[in-house]
Amino acid sequence: MQSNILLVEDDISIQEMVESYLTKEGFVVATASDGEDGLAKFMQGSFDLVILDIMMPKIDGLEVVRLIREKSAVPILMMSAKDTDVDKAIGLGLGADDYICKPFSMIELSARVKAGIRRSTKYSVPPKVDDKNIQIGDLKIDTINYTAWKKGEVIKLTSKEFELLKLFAKNCNRVFSKAQIYNLIWNEEYYGDENVINVHMRRLREKIEDDPSNPVYIKTLWGIGYKLEVM
Repeated sequence: MQSNILLVEDDISIQEMVESYLTKEGFVVATASDGEDGLAKFMQGSFDLVILDIMMPKIDGLEVVRLIREKSAVPILMMSAKDTDVDKAIGLGLGADDYICKPFSMIELSARVKAGIRRSTKYSVPPKVDDKNIQIGDLKIDTINYTAWKKGEVIKLTSKEFELLKLFAKNCNRVFSKAQIYNLIWNEEYYGDENVINVHMRRLREKIEDDPSNPVYIKTLWGIGYKLEVM
């Protein structure tokens, strides 16, 4: 079955090159030349992966990511000529899944596209059983009664630790920046004090991981944030 890809890129030469290559690779590619058109096409269609440039007219790529994430968990691959940690942190923090810097090879782009689709369709086991219960590996989470188990044994979590675990479990493979975590869990503006988050993350890992120094569940993306990884 062919995979459908939405390519949003305002540079027509790059757009045509990527579209041609991915079409030859067997993908069905829809294109848009600005963020507004790209968002409209996404809302009207059904796609297995979205490729987005960051710098675009009308609506930039970061805003498109944010708006897509309000509706869908579709894999998003961002493209940009700006190769800085800040750009990567912002893009991934908003919900993008991967990032590739221009100029890039078509072979690398194709590999990233295939990996993104593969993670979302073959290797990612949907963690949600229903709105109440989530099962991920040895972890079971009851989101209504604020109870979690590891290998059948109850894990004693504080309310903040449970909220952290629930946030990650409901958004597997999505990266959250520390600012986003603080805003969502503490409901306050983040002013750069990492200590509160670091302490809670360390305590949570000590309770859910067999080896907190080599976590299996919640992974750190240095300089970006955290995600609960499901392969």
